Amino acid sequence: MKDFLWWRDGVIYQIYPRSFSDSSNDGIGDLQGIIEKLDYLQALGIDAIWLSPINPSPDVDFGYDVSDYTGIDPKFGTMKDFEHLVKEAKKRDIHIIMDLVLNHTSDQHAWFLKSKQSKENAHHDFYIWKDPKPDGEPPNNWQAVFGGPAWEYDEDLGQYYYHMFFKEQPDVNWRNPEVRSAMLDVFRFWLDKGVEGFRLDVFNAYFKDPEFKDNPPKFGIRGFDRQEHIYDVSQPEMYPLLEEIRTIVDEHKQSYVVGETFLADTQQTASYCGNDKLHAAFNFDFAENRWHPQRFLDSVLKWYDALAADAWPNNFLSNHDMKRAASRYCFGEDDSRAKVALAMLLTLKGTPFLYYGEEIGMRDIPIRKRADIKDPIGKHFWPFYKGRDGCRAPMQWRNAPHAGFSLAEPWLPVNDNYTKRNVEMQLSDPNSMLNFSMKLISIRRSTPALIRGDFTPLTEQPRFILAYERQYEGDRVIVILNFSSRLLNFELPKGGWTCLLTKNTAYTGKISMAPYQVRILEKKV
Repeated sequence: MKDFLWWRDGVIYQIYPRSFSDSSNDGIGDLQGIIEKLDYLQALGIDAIWLSPINPSPDVDFGYDVSDYTGIDPKFGTMKDFEHLVKEAKKRDIHIIMDLVLNHTSDQHAWFLKSKQSKENAHHDFYIWKDPKPDGEPPNNWQAVFGGPAWEYDEDLGQYYYHMFFKEQPDVNWRNPEVRSAMLDVFRFWLDKGVEGFRLDVFNAYFKDPEFKDNPPKFGIRGFDRQEHIYDVSQPEMYPLLEEIRTIVDEHKQSYVVGETFLADTQQTASYCGNDKLHAAFNFDFAENRWHPQRFLDSVLKWYDALAADAWPNNFLSNHDMKRAASRYCFGEDDSRAKVALAMLLTLKGTPFLYYGEEIGMRDIPIRKRADIKDPIGKHFWPFYKGRDGCRAPMQWRNAPHAGFSLAEPWLPVNDNYTKRNVEMQLSDPNSMLNFSMKLISIRRSTPALIRGDFTPLTEQPRFILAYERQYEGDRVIVILNFSSRLLNFELPKGGWTCLLTKNTAYTGKISMAPYQVRILEKKV
């Protein structure tokens, strides 16, 4: 398409840098490792890379506790390495999206260290400090996501500071004009480095209720889940801030900003998207569905209906915080359901986000005992929750020690299935998940209806088959997905249809759908 716009019409690929490719052989992935795999990513057909955080961090939450917003963590490389990555990616028409964690910093950030020195320090108000109640208790009943009260007492200052997540991740005070200005400068810094997009971590938690009122109770298992989160997230001040962020981003042609909404339903998520807000936000309602076509259809229709006319949808099924789609939906090593899920993701209306390894059907690594866990959340909530290590295991490149990820012992173990599930072997197998992924991405790129077309369901209450039409100008495409292990029939709309996956022509009337079959049919109007 002549007016192809990378963030709207392309495919975005999320990389968890610790786990993608290790060039220095210290067991941790790095920027040079990503550079060495750019030709692979170009051949895959992706248009942008979203990098999970690469800023300096003590790694209490593996990068989501930032100690310097304008630096590169030495374990990943140097600023020169990052600049080289941007340059080499641009040569391949691949755009770079940075993950910005602006709700909180590390407790090792220079701001927080100064904030703790005294109440009179100029940086004290960079964070949310509050006096105890008369009885010495915390300022209110707010709880931390990762367990316990959200308030940590400092003996020297005689005050509590607020942390939505770990106590080593103090929340910044976005109501302080100096904080707001400094954070907006972070966008400018990376834009000037050639970054063209941003993913905002838990952005709707930036502002808290100015009166710090107690959250009302509700039924739940954990302390955090036993509250209605009315006053600690999704405050109205977020909307004018998004306008300000968007203005800065729009100063750079074709730049992009997508947000991770936290504790927000579809309507709330959609409210943050539009021409004067975020370009997009992640809709977890779709990603967290169980295996049923009706559930997915309901989610996408709800998503499309909630978005304003000036907003564009996006869709994902896996990321660094959730169990991989193939582990949730597939039986053992059978990729049949993974192919159906990927076909759906790449043919629905909206920008698809792929998680590294999703193209080869990577599964989570098993977590069998607490001693094996690296993720502190998993350690804290064991055995009820095993953490996020499972979906963060090293990329499986070839049948070699540590799956070709590194010559050293990786920071997380490689899945035992790497001997048969890896990029090198799948490239040579025409029926592999990887070749299916590459073919789907290629079809999507060359088919205007799949990039920009309207979405019309052809199955109103699907039990086994999800079918829908995408239409853009003179291009009509029908996607038919058999979610079941049954042989089924589907009645095509009138006319002759060409199969884009096999190039067979003249499909008319009733067609058979083999178990877990994917059909993509096209008709020129």
